[in-house]
Amino acid sequence: MSHIGTRHLPMAINPPGLALFALLCLAALAVFWTGLRSLGLAWSTPEYSHGPLIPLISLYLFLRELRDTPRAVAPPGVGWGHGLLVLLLALGLAGLGTVAAIPDVVTYALILWLAGVVLLCFGWTEGRRHQLPVLHLVFMLPLPQVLYWQLTIVLQGLSSEVGVWIIRLMGIPVFLEGNVIDLGPYKLLVAEACSGLRYLFPILSFSYLIAILYRGPFWHRALLFLMAAPLTVVMNAFRIGMIGALVNWRGIGQAEGFMHVFEGWAVFGLCVALLLAAAGLLQRTTRRPASLSETIDLDFDGLGRQAARALGLPASRGLLAGTLATLAVALALAAAPPPAQRVPERAQFSAFPLQFAGWSGAAHALEPEIEAVLGATDYLNASYLAPEGGPPVAIFAAWYRSQTQGEGIHSPEVCLPAGGWEIETLGPLTLVMPQTVYGRFTVNRSVIRKGLQRQLVYYWFEQRGQRMTNDVRAKLTVLRDGLTRGRSDGGLVRFTTPIGPRESIDSADSRLQGFMQRALRSLPRFIPE
Repeated sequence: MSHIGTRHLPMAINPPGLALFALLCLAALAVFWTGLRSLGLAWSTPEYSHGPLIPLISLYLFLRELRDTPRAVAPPGVGWGHGLLVLLLALGLAGLGTVAAIPDVVTYALILWLAGVVLLCFGWTEGRRHQLPVLHLVFMLPLPQVLYWQLTIVLQGLSSEVGVWIIRLMGIPVFLEGNVIDLGPYKLLVAEACSGLRYLFPILSFSYLIAILYRGPFWHRALLFLMAAPLTVVMNAFRIGMIGALVNWRGIGQAEGFMHVFEGWAVFGLCVALLLAAAGLLQRTTRRPASLSETIDLDFDGLGRQAARALGLPASRGLLAGTLATLAVALALAAAPPPAQRVPERAQFSAFPLQFAGWSGAAHALEPEIEAVLGATDYLNASYLAPEGGPPVAIFAAWYRSQTQGEGIHSPEVCLPAGGWEIETLGPLTLVMPQTVYGRFTVNRSVIRKGLQRQLVYYWFEQRGQRMTNDVRAKLTVLRDGLTRGRSDGGLVRFTTPIGPRESIDSADSRLQGFMQRALRSLPRFIPE
């Protein structure tokens, strides 16, 4: 790598430019405060605990590239208009997220804003070269809840299947029910925390870093980055398989406490080692075997001097325009009244009727750990018996006063496999419920199985007077209704009944719909329209 000799130039302090840059940062802090606060909360969770390292790595990548850039800013009038457009788009998105009280939107706008600032300072031609460090910041952000749970479903299923296959390779009898690994004396749940997402985020960041620093052709870099996801899935499944084998040989203690944590860190370290080994193998295809320092360009020379160049930042027209735009949005958000979030009046689920025209029910509390994952403001979990006897009907309903601060509904497609249930069929079903406010609406209808047991399930997302079958659509309406109605509350409703050994599904449908006709008359008091 050839470095232009700017590292040896004397560092001059430019007070106007420095003051302008400081004002820009303070204004940005005010604009993006909602997102930054949410980001700090996300970093306190195991899935995103790697987050604080990402800005440091991005800064390192940026300072490396800065050694090859002789100018601190673009010449006057050269190409900073593109950066201003990007920055204005980011500010608009941040304002939208703040007004709608959705911090995730604000945090993603922050990355776009930083990309705009880089383009403002360096111009379009040179600024594009410095976007890779900015893009790396995406790995510090939490995934939207809808995408998080969808990924969890996929990764839990893959990890469970491959983990069981590994256990069988060792000659150990094992059976898989949903995400529950049955070893006979012991049963292991492949929970959300074991899906592999805790490895996937930091490993993706690490593979991105290796791809940038790798000394080789572009297709090698692309391959190193793309192999991170399948490598994480396979290694997480290997970990699950080894835990299953150790539990079978030495008891359930191998899946708990220190051993469980140690196995996780060991797999993470192995993933990193395999990525570095892959980089070394790719080097062998193009030249003689190289050392790690020759394969990965880890160069820290002169970074401090590059960082000190910020002291001499000129007060360019681009920087001035970006500062004024950011300051204007900060003042507008500060002067505007706080977003009015209206929480409708409702009855507590503790008052939900347990008697319906002869049907008698009993409410049941969830386990504390399940309540914690659910994260609902209020919930109902009750089962009912018909006056003439027969299979029971269960109703589960959860209500959230807000779905914008990290809380949110996740689909039963996540919960059912965790209980050992396998989804046999799943599709929409249109129901007509006269004498209720619901009238004609569509639900998700599923037949689930665990061993010889089968159940019929109806569920939908109750979103401020709308009934939806798609959790992604339900989440998107939160943004719209937060802006137009000041409401982000919502709920999930699920009805379940067993299917007898000799019973037809049509008979179970009739029982479920008959009970719903009575129960739905009361539900709007607890999940408001």
